[in-house]
Amino acid sequence: MTADIALSHRAAHWAAGIPALQGMSRACAVRLIDRRTGAAHRINGTPLTLFTRRPHEAAAELLAGRDASVWEVRVDPLEPEERQ
Repeated sequence: MTADIALSHRAAHWAAGIPALQGMSRACAVRLIDRRTGAAHRINGTPLTLFTRRPHEAAAELLAGRDASVWEVRVDPLEPEERQ
């Protein structure tokens, strides 16, 4: 399995577990969270945050190569939900 396919599969599996994120096109902040402390992963003291309209892809990138028992991803919408 190539890395691209593995990432796509992992992202699809992750998004499938969170129905609210399926088809989401509004802007989101995606953070990598340490399950042991509940704190965001920091780089030089700044929390690692990705801003995106594709949270499942950002989550897959953040979790790639990391132990899922230690890390989780938190997605926070930045825009109000669109009404139909």
